[in-house]
Amino acid sequence: MKAIVYERTGDPSVLQLVDRPVPEPGPGEVLVRVAVSGVNPTDWKARRQWPLPAGWQTPGQDGAGVVEAVGAGVDQQWIGERVWLWEAAWQRPWGTAAEYTVIPVRQVVRLGDAPFDLGACLGIPFLTAHRCLTAGEFMPEKLHAGALSDHVVLVQGGAGAVGNAAIQLARWADACVVATVSSPEKAQLAAAAGASFVVNYREQDVVEEVRKIAPDGVHTIVEVSAARNAAADVQLLRTGGAVCVYADDGGDEVRLPIRPLMMPNARWQFVLVYTEPKAAKAQAVADVSAAVAQGAVRVGEAAGLPLHHHSMDAAEAAHEAVENSVVGKVLITTSATE
Repeated sequence: MKAIVYERTGDPSVLQLVDRPVPEPGPGEVLVRVAVSGVNPTDWKARRQWPLPAGWQTPGQDGAGVVEAVGAGVDQQWIGERVWLWEAAWQRPWGTAAEYTVIPVRQVVRLGDAPFDLGACLGIPFLTAHRCLTAGEFMPEKLHAGALSDHVVLVQGGAGAVGNAAIQLARWADACVVATVSSPEKAQLAAAAGASFVVNYREQDVVEEVRKIAPDGVHTIVEVSAARNAAADVQLLRTGGAVCVYADDGGDEVRLPIRPLMMPNARWQFVLVYTEPKAAKAQAVADVSAAVAQGAVRVGEAAGLPLHHHSMDAAEAAHEAVENSVVGKVLITTSATE
């Protein structure tokens, strides 16, 4: 089989397209013929600095494909199922950027008739967004239609992959969603995702505009750039509100005023899917799967998330695109399964 592998950390040039034997699923694992592998910022960050305990790594936390075999202890009914995968390469060498991968069955979710492109876009972005929408004091533990009625959610960076996921999930749950963007083009993407209001932070005063929409403040903020946006976030939280930080775009340190955050009993929640509580992650998988089944989640430019397809021999370019913050979702086509 063909697989993308790197044997040392570094820039995208360390990625190699190699031939490897098809792996055998171990106990509790399934073998998946991967159709599409999703590329996330965490993939290039891992490629640059995470250790390689096995001496090699196939990148790719997310993907979609078909189960072709199962290991000991796994129900045979999984064979032939169309599935999406999450967290495939976390502390494991077998990621999704290969024609086949092995993965614990607990990290495999039925996709039904939804497209493989959609399945490969779920994983890290949607699980991250779910955590951001459920970690605050005012926020529910579960998302479903109506779960966020009468809630106002601010998505800082509504044109990114996590921002797009947060908008879609929050709107599915009936929240009023305000998204910030940096250009008219990105404003169109955030609106396509379902944002109720869009604010261009380069041309408008974010605090002033959001306060017009939510005079009492917002219930939660999905934050991509805490260092840059902290001052505004402090002014926009309602009593008991939360800022959920999932990235360090714009700086890796944040300065916060104590008293203005004490008064409203505000919460700052830092989010990383890999280490979040297991129960919260399991709930996220269930809720995202339900949203997919109900047709509430879409991808593509019409859904505010342009797709950029690459072949396996262009994996280097795919990683470069994500590392250079391309707008949209980068996918690697790994095999023809539909």
